[in-house]
Amino acid sequence: MHVGMWGIALIVIVIASWLLYRYLAPSTWKEWTRAGVVQAFIIAFYAEMYGFPLTIYFLARVFGLDLTWSDGGNLWAQLFGTEVAHIVAMVLGYAIVFSGATLVADGWRRIHQARRDETLMTDGVYARVRHPQYTGLFLIVFGEGIVHWPTIVSVVAFPVIVLAYTYLARKEEEQMLEKFGDEYRAYQRRVPMFIPRFDSGQLKDA
Repeated sequence: MHVGMWGIALIVIVIASWLLYRYLAPSTWKEWTRAGVVQAFIIAFYAEMYGFPLTIYFLARVFGLDLTWSDGGNLWAQLFGTEVAHIVAMVLGYAIVFSGATLVADGWRRIHQARRDETLMTDGVYARVRHPQYTGLFLIVFGEGIVHWPTIVSVVAFPVIVLAYTYLARKEEEQMLEKFGDEYRAYQRRVPMFIPRFDSGQLKDA
């Protein structure tokens, strides 16, 4: 059971934090503020997953649910009384996480190319969604913190992260409009902000 494994919690927190700042590197104080929200989620979430099962303790003590908080473990497994529920949630959750990580990595690679060339990136994943890195982040948090291992922290943090990065994305788009003008307006009309389109028309695979 995942209780008192603080060493593992620390290792996972360090790795997850490194990936956050590697692929969503903040450059302004506003971006650092949003990253700080995700950082707080990472620390609280993995401390609960591997350290102390706060959610299970809370549900058992406050609401009197038949949960063995001292054994820790996954909430789905405790609610359904079988590890099969955990396995199903883990498979589904990690599938969503993998999809999100793919978007983040591909978006990071392409946006850095565009910044070097000082051009508007509209190819590849950017032909499907305007903010693939943020969409990827949402999928990662949802897959890990809602589907795989739901906690009070993750359920509360998920909408906060979505709202914070939606606001940041809108601010970034204001800057893009100032820089690229009508070219970016046409891009906005053609490509959705966060929910990828899957039609193959006008996609470029550069």
